[in-house]
Amino acid sequence: MVTKIATASSPRPATLPGELDGMALIQAVGNTPLLPLRRVTAEISPEVQVYAKAEWFNPAGSVKDRPAFNIIRSALFEGKLLPGMRLLDSTSGNMGIAYATFGAALDIGVTLVLPENASPERIAILRALGAEVIFTDPLEGSDGAIREARRLAAAYAERYYYANQYDNPANWQAHYRTTGPEIYAQTQGRVTHFVAGLGTSGTMTGVGRYLREQNPAIRLIAVQPDSPFHGLEGLKHMPTAIRPRIYDASLPDQVVEVRTEEAHEMVRRLAREEGLFVGISSGAAAVAALRVAETLEQGVVVTVFPDAGYKYLSDASLWREA
Repeated sequence: MVTKIATASSPRPATLPGELDGMALIQAVGNTPLLPLRRVTAEISPEVQVYAKAEWFNPAGSVKDRPAFNIIRSALFEGKLLPGMRLLDSTSGNMGIAYATFGAALDIGVTLVLPENASPERIAILRALGAEVIFTDPLEGSDGAIREARRLAAAYAERYYYANQYDNPANWQAHYRTTGPEIYAQTQGRVTHFVAGLGTSGTMTGVGRYLREQNPAIRLIAVQPDSPFHGLEGLKHMPTAIRPRIYDASLPDQVVEVRTEEAHEMVRRLAREEGLFVGISSGAAAVAALRVAETLEQGVVVTVFPDAGYKYLSDASLWREA
């Protein structure tokens, strides 16, 4: 159920596809640092290294820059996002910020559907970027936003290009083409375990498929909340949520469940012990990566930190002990 609409912007013509790759903003996507975790790994074997991809170095501040740009580029090249149409999608925040960033740069109108309990920081950023924001019932979570986006896409097909990040193969293909190769190159092919949270599942699907092609022995570990009702923004409890069509359930060797409280504590530890001010899904990824590392005598564990912590400063439960 839609509860409120805020900050509309009028549709604008899409940029011609040939103009995309030369834009400085687009060229800044990807090639993010791979950072070693040192102090939080003190209890694991010295022959095990744990690294995190610092995805907040992307221009719109998160890992979602990769699929957002690839979805837009694919839609333009395929003639699905036509002049005068608006890009429409549901989001928990980061994908929306990426869409809105590239939409502003490329003169594409963006309409986003998100739960009304999204963090105030994310909503403020979306408004600053000129996106139209449609809020849905917070009790319905991301699935409620998906249902509303689907309704709008069906009702106003000529107005919207429905990007549909959960089902769009351009999502996982972005990670297959960029994130996976970067991780393999940055570890000189030494990566033995890859750990990633499940939201749309694009990161696990794309990176996992690429790494498996390079070395079938690499183990893939997916991370999800431990229950349907959780505080891990951006992550899905796959058994009870609307399952993304791009999710390949046969790909992960293991699925690790993380409690919200564990992720919150790890976010605080990463800030105080590593100097890494990261978001909640990054905390969950770190919890899972350390669990994996603790079982090893040697290896190279790589995970993805989707974003920084600035969009979570208003969450009193997260920072009360910091």
